[in-house]
Amino acid sequence: MDSPGGTPGGLRTVGVEEELLLVDAETGAPRSVASQVLRVARGRGDTDRHGAVGGSLGPELQQQMIETDTPPEDDLAALETDLVTWREKARSAALDAGALVVASGTSPLPVRPLASTTPRYAEIARKFGLTAREQLTCGCHVHVSVESDDEAVGAMDRIRVWLPTLMAMSANSPFWQGIDSNYESYRNQVWGRWPTAGPPDVYGTASAYRAHVQQLLDTGVPHDEGMAYFDARPSRHYPTLEIRVADVCLDPKVAVLVAGLCRALVETAADEWRAGRPPADAPVAVLRLAMWQASRWGLSGDLLDPLAHRPRPARAVVDALVDHVAGALGASGDLARVEDAVDELFAVGTGAARQRAVWLEEGDLARVVVRLAGLS
Repeated sequence: MDSPGGTPGGLRTVGVEEELLLVDAETGAPRSVASQVLRVARGRGDTDRHGAVGGSLGPELQQQMIETDTPPEDDLAALETDLVTWREKARSAALDAGALVVASGTSPLPVRPLASTTPRYAEIARKFGLTAREQLTCGCHVHVSVESDDEAVGAMDRIRVWLPTLMAMSANSPFWQGIDSNYESYRNQVWGRWPTAGPPDVYGTASAYRAHVQQLLDTGVPHDEGMAYFDARPSRHYPTLEIRVADVCLDPKVAVLVAGLCRALVETAADEWRAGRPPADAPVAVLRLAMWQASRWGLSGDLLDPLAHRPRPARAVVDALVDHVAGALGASGDLARVEDAVDELFAVGTGAARQRAVWLEEGDLARVVVRLAGLS
């Protein structure tokens, strides 16, 4: 996803992977047309990186979804352009297969997912049964460049308490199998069924992190290292820290907001790590509660304060996050952009809130999905 880590005095690069639903243009029901869509995209040169990093369409676990990824950028305006460009490439290829692309963390309509035919995905589907068969969820993964594996782990140790806040901001999956789940991000609940999903521990060093992953692999439960489905993890393939908590965002501007905050969190945390400041005290069990709270309420209720671990109004917690990383946002020239985007998010609502508003207008989830395709 990213080019080599940030250079001293330069901005860290950031790239985004988005998982997108493929749905019928008339009924809104998910369609197993990823192979056809990618065949069209391949003919247009949109599936092969040609040696470049980022910028492609690719397969995912289920055939009712595809993935986009952007090149690494050090400018958020350029990142937004990339996100819009690759969504449009996905949309264009899907239309040739008679489908629409929808940016939603789950399918509002009932669906029976169909696993992709790649050997790895087929084996995961076989091994994990219903957990894999029902796993039609779409996330947004942000890659932030780092200078070393130890910096990645040091930053991960210090950002983990803020990840539920990012998840709440991105919440965009209120419906599941044709009903309102009463969650803002039901994707998070479904994703949590994987045995390796959830908050990372505090590791201290890259070697300690690698030893932990190897310990998990030695149990024989995860299929491979790619199934270390932590909320954040050092990337296996790129010199980045990968932050994996967000729902795919209905509005690309919200994805850019999340990405900007991720970069600022990593920059702030890396400074703390270099200065020897210890991570905040937060047991994994408490972080699971914070993530559940964020998944349940999004920005519509209280979140857990990342440091005190007590309920606090969502706006106060988001403002605390912005304050926490204000120095990094100011250094990158993103502070005003992020503050404006936060104000807009609270004024307009999360993707989940907007999905429910469309549902109230339409009274028909099929119409909701078709309208969401126009908003994505």
